[in-house]
Amino acid sequence: MQKADLNRLPFAGRSSPSDNIPEPTTMPVNKEAWLAQLHISNFHNAFFEYRDVRACTPAKNILIVGPGQGLELTVFKSRGYNVTTYDIDGDFKPDHLGSVHDMSCFASKQFDVVIASHVLEHMSFSYFDTALKELARVAHYALIYLPYAGRHIDLGVILYQGSKERHLRVNIAPFWRKPSLTEARYASGQHFWEIGLSGCSKRTIRQAIEKRFEVLDAYQNPYWMVSMNFVLKSNE
Repeated sequence: MQKADLNRLPFAGRSSPSDNIPEPTTMPVNKEAWLAQLHISNFHNAFFEYRDVRACTPAKNILIVGPGQGLELTVFKSRGYNVTTYDIDGDFKPDHLGSVHDMSCFASKQFDVVIASHVLEHMSFSYFDTALKELARVAHYALIYLPYAGRHIDLGVILYQGSKERHLRVNIAPFWRKPSLTEARYASGQHFWEIGLSGCSKRTIRQAIEKRFEVLDAYQNPYWMVSMNFVLKSNE
């Protein structure tokens, strides 16, 4: 299989102010209403985060980038993990305030696992590699979950109360839709890009990740199919 040219990723390497790339900032949402929401997708996501962290050994100290509504924080703390939160928005009351592309407040390998679940797409793609480098620096392992654009069809067979599952999955990605350099066009103006859009194929995103990490697992959440989940070991 031919490898993608990582230098031709959407807006790769362009991060100077003259390029009109917006600085990472807070989400343009009604925060009170957003924090009050708790959908079944939150529980599906939290389950796989917990499962994936258990596959990263040893794992005791966890950094959650973008703690959201706090469900994952509650789950991990209830299981005895030491959890630190990090967010660009002070209204969410994180332990540390800042952007995922600059986590200089943390020492190298300060954490066992860092989790960035549906975070990186909230920044222009120009910051993607910088953010990956920081995530690889601060922890031995990383869980990076990203949105998967398009339409997804799943035929699942579940046996023995969920202990055995088989899934036949079809994904139709809108590869003809190109992300914008300066606008968050997707998810009600919250996402700058998503997997499956032009220049952001699943293969290309994985190859970008492999510059910083060893991919231990990469799978589509069977119960929340718009989530592509990567379980990673740092190469930094």
